[in-house]
Amino acid sequence: MFRDLFQKKRGTWKGDALAGLTTALALVPGSIAFAFVAGVPPISGLYAGFMICLITAAFGGRPGMISSAAGSLAVVMVALVAEGNRRGGDGAGFEYLLLTVMMMGLIQILIGVLKLGRFIRLVPHPVIMGFVNGLAIVVFLSQLKMFRERKGAVVGDWLQGQALWTMLGLCSATIAIVYLFPRLTKKVPSSLVAIIGVSIAAAFGISTMTVGDLSSVQGALPSLHLPQVPLNWETFRFTAPYAVILSLVGLVETLMTLQLIDEVTDTRGKGNREAIALGAANLVTGAFKGMGGCALVGESLINIGSGGRGRMSGVFAATALLSFILVGAPLIDRIPIAALTGVMFVVVIATFEWTSFKTIGKVPLSDVFVIVAVTAITVWKDLAIAVMSGVVLSALVFAWKSAKHVRLTIAADSEKERVYRLEGLLYFGSVRNFADQFRPMADPDLVIVDFQQSKVCDLSGLEAIKALAERYRKIGKTLQLRHLSPDCRRMLDRAGSLMEVEIAEDDPDYSVARIP
Repeated sequence: MFRDLFQKKRGTWKGDALAGLTTALALVPGSIAFAFVAGVPPISGLYAGFMICLITAAFGGRPGMISSAAGSLAVVMVALVAEGNRRGGDGAGFEYLLLTVMMMGLIQILIGVLKLGRFIRLVPHPVIMGFVNGLAIVVFLSQLKMFRERKGAVVGDWLQGQALWTMLGLCSATIAIVYLFPRLTKKVPSSLVAIIGVSIAAAFGISTMTVGDLSSVQGALPSLHLPQVPLNWETFRFTAPYAVILSLVGLVETLMTLQLIDEVTDTRGKGNREAIALGAANLVTGAFKGMGGCALVGESLINIGSGGRGRMSGVFAATALLSFILVGAPLIDRIPIAALTGVMFVVVIATFEWTSFKTIGKVPLSDVFVIVAVTAITVWKDLAIAVMSGVVLSALVFAWKSAKHVRLTIAADSEKERVYRLEGLLYFGSVRNFADQFRPMADPDLVIVDFQQSKVCDLSGLEAIKALAERYRKIGKTLQLRHLSPDCRRMLDRAGSLMEVEIAEDDPDYSVARIP
């Protein structure tokens, strides 16, 4: 595992180092802002950024992906911290959060060990497009908050006059440098050049909000701190639901980001390994006063776009973030928020799936609906609910469409027997259409249903066959099933008393359905 860390299978050492530095600069304001959102000390967000980024980069399943304190988790933590403070007084909420983060890590490790991360493959492409679009909008809206007067956690009115024009000018300059600098050279990340260039320009008498206005990044090395809460059943009942929610939200965002980076880099990450690494990272950061976190789409795209393709890019980012905390605070505190906001606006533009507009009129309307629905739910509610809703919607659309594709045709006909050929999937959505196509009174004494082009998928399909056989039995006629697939036969065998199946002696490919 450590050998993978230092082998350069992807990218270059220089690319990883410069990308890591650029990403670390972008992590600073986000980590502080998310800590404010959750209602915990700002240094907690920075500690989380350092430890989670380091552990997931070194041991995770997706080189180049960046994990840190996340806004999607912070919005869930707000209620936890507030209720914790109500239970134990000021500061108790933070202690309850640390315990919850450690529990979240254990749950994520368990999910990874059980290899449940593979279920991300079940997420349809329209859901991914909606997730990406929604996340881009969420990031954009979060950056608009930087256009308000701020002093630490206190947010004031919208900027006006000279302050507003300065903020807009520096943001525009940052965006311009990011897009134009690569025309000169691509050896240095344009995002890093933009941040440094705008910071130098602002240092010459331009009054604007800086990172230090949010909170100084100055701090010490994180130290071991076990949560100071009563370890009893009542505490478990309080924290366990939050731990489950946080673990699922974090994993969904992480695995969706992993899949997005896979597409961008044309490589394939390991979801279960990433889940275990993320769980271990949260377990550790919870024990060292970190607020927990997960993968970040924006920072991951900054890292990848700046040339960070290997594991060391994340390690460099974590190391740089720690150096900011320990010795670099005076310089980092002077970086204009406008420069970092401009970089994030570039990320928003790059993240949003602009091709989704081209799908209108060219793909089924149901897919467009899923994209819009997931985008809206991501912005309105949260990522986990949006993805789950999108998967459910896609499954319902698939079930509705598949139910219409069950066709019954006559393959052979005589006075004594009639052979029907069934095409399509027989499951809960198609059983009604299946049953309606038979006319037992008009059929001969022996009716054979050929399943060579069909498949019985679930208990509803079995019940439909049982009900059909009963209809024929009541009028003295026989129903036979032909060419059932091996898994269909195993399903019938497991059904036991629900339906007995006999193989006809004269033809091993025939099976007879009888009602006991």
